[in-house]
Amino acid sequence: MPDHGTYDRLISLLDSSSVDHKLIDHEPEGTTEAVSALRGHPVSEAAKCIVLRVKVDRRTTRHVLAVVPGDRRVDLDAVKTLFAARYVGFSDAETAERLAQAVPGTVLPFSFDPELELVADPDVVALPRLYFNAARLDRSLSLSGADYERVARPRVERVASPAQA
Repeated sequence: MPDHGTYDRLISLLDSSSVDHKLIDHEPEGTTEAVSALRGHPVSEAAKCIVLRVKVDRRTTRHVLAVVPGDRRVDLDAVKTLFAARYVGFSDAETAERLAQAVPGTVLPFSFDPELELVADPDVVALPRLYFNAARLDRSLSLSGADYERVARPRVERVASPAQA
């Protein structure tokens, strides 16, 4: 679906915000563990970005982009509590792709759609270096967690739990 429009929008945002960032070209890869190895950093320094469907009540559905460290998983119960929701689950692929403006495996820890609320775990914004695919399977980006927080302006809440063994 998306061309490189989301990538171009991200780079433009970072450049206009004077953010020190590094582009990393690599073999096409979308899984957190494999792309972290290609980029040469621990999985814990990757941003795992998951689009969620949050049913607040019978009539109200919100969409949330949860960003957690790559070695963790999204705590659905924490998100449910955060939004006082009745139900929280993973968004269907079509909706996730439309709202994130990126294909699975390339979802950015940024939201360019007002219908997609951005929530990042505090451990993400605390990272000295944060790595993620830059809306492309063959290119990644690295920047500090503090710069990420300043530019992306996520709601910072505890939404990560340990990965299951």
